[in-house]
Amino acid sequence: MPGNIFGSIFRVTTFGESHGHSIGGVIDGCPAGVRLDLNIIQKDLNRRRPGQSAIVTQRKEPDKVTFFSGIFEGKTTGTPIGFAINNTDQKSKDYSHIQDNYRPSHADYVYDEKYGFRDYRGGGRSSARETASRVVAGAIAKQFLSPITIDAYVSAVGSLKLKTNPSEVDLSKIEENIVRCPDPQMASEMEDLIKKIRKNGDTVGGIITCVIKNVPAGLGEPVFNKLHAELGKAMLSINAVKGFEYGSGFEGIQKKGSEHNDLFNSDGSTKTNYSGGIQGGISNGMDIYFNVAFKPVATIMQNQPTINSKGEEVQMQGKGRHDPCVVPRAVPIVEAMAALVLADFTLIKRTNKA
Repeated sequence: MPGNIFGSIFRVTTFGESHGHSIGGVIDGCPAGVRLDLNIIQKDLNRRRPGQSAIVTQRKEPDKVTFFSGIFEGKTTGTPIGFAINNTDQKSKDYSHIQDNYRPSHADYVYDEKYGFRDYRGGGRSSARETASRVVAGAIAKQFLSPITIDAYVSAVGSLKLKTNPSEVDLSKIEENIVRCPDPQMASEMEDLIKKIRKNGDTVGGIITCVIKNVPAGLGEPVFNKLHAELGKAMLSINAVKGFEYGSGFEGIQKKGSEHNDLFNSDGSTKTNYSGGIQGGISNGMDIYFNVAFKPVATIMQNQPTINSKGEEVQMQGKGRHDPCVVPRAVPIVEAMAALVLADFTLIKRTNKA
């Protein structure tokens, strides 16, 4: 099964299934001498872990990461960093009803078509639980990237949308509520909506906005490996993501070129930032910002018609513990994937220097 490795120099390989013994990964290419705060890594895992609030899945996983290699006396050694997170609260019986049935909008059918066999327990390898390994790797990449900062927040849930420009958002307020929306009033409305949706046995989607500050100019390549293209690939690899836009995105089409161009200041910065910090596929030193759209979670607690492996029409209903809205827990995942892209391009830029 290919496709388990992300990055070219700062490379991450993940392993494991939702209901297996553990999940984990190997980070290769992280330079030696990076001082790591393991508490910060665990903090990011805690932001992603299930059971953290009333509006997320109630699976109880401590998500404690154990490191096996690549770190000595608090610093990276330059050798592969191996780590694992044990699964402790699997309830595989919750998935016995889908052993032969295909859940709508899940990977069940395509897995059977591709491999002729699938691990139906919690989605197996295609479960979003795999993203915990990405969060570990991303937390290490963040510490390598300092003073670059990466902050993501929930900017929309269903039809509720935060109107504040990313440059004006108070990023210090993101963690002050369980939705991870930096506007307290909007966060309260979003929380109420998620609870209402959950009570009805349904799910709702949302948008996560990410802001990256202190990025030097020169990260990214001008043709196929554009910085925004790699960020898009990273975000679209996250479970349930259906869309990516950076800078002015789709709304930019409403402006004329004379309105949309980012005019220069004498120091090379720009008066506006419709480019979202990236021009010609390369960072220009301005803040990078982008939006990531997440679909409603596919598992709903309502009866739905579907088919089984024999092609027969059947009725099924979701069981077990699932998120009514994935975006509050996906915030650290978005940050992690952005960090992995920037760490990779930072090392690539070093190799480009004569």
